[in-house]
Amino acid sequence: MSKVRTLEPRGKAAEALDTPTDLSEQAVQEISAAMNAVLADTFALYLKTKNFHWHISGPHFRDYHLLLDEQAEQIFATTDVIAERVRKIGQPTLRSIGDISRQQRLSDNDAPYVEPQDMLAELRDDNQRVVASMREAHDVCDEHNDVASASLLETFIDDAEKRVWFLYEASRKGDPTGH
Repeated sequence: MSKVRTLEPRGKAAEALDTPTDLSEQAVQEISAAMNAVLADTFALYLKTKNFHWHISGPHFRDYHLLLDEQAEQIFATTDVIAERVRKIGQPTLRSIGDISRQQRLSDNDAPYVEPQDMLAELRDDNQRVVASMREAHDVCDEHNDVASASLLETFIDDAEKRVWFLYEASRKGDPTGH
């Protein structure tokens, strides 16, 4: 008995959006749900990072402004890759700001002013939450032998951990040992 499944369109989406895959129906449902949740959080993190980029102030303005802009670009670059992966396995992905807000697990920050150190700490924590959700999605992918989605997540986890590191280092207070 062959372990390779035949690629067949599924009836779960509109006929025009149907995509063949060798993943089981259960795998497609679980992986796409996990990836769409990561995608919603990624969009929320992108917008918060841009918000803080636009509203940062103080003596380290230039450094923080550039750091947050660079991080926002990196975060935004992952959105298309994640969404296209969901489509490749035959499911729809996010469609609107409302869809993102219904699925995101990160909190927005609509405060009129946030201290720069608090911005960096909040983004550090949010990036750590995104890492945790990507690890959970990776576990789902592993469970269903979806190496392509797992591989993408591995790269994005590494990128997010680097953002956490930079935000941690930029937000340290006190002496060089962090005390």
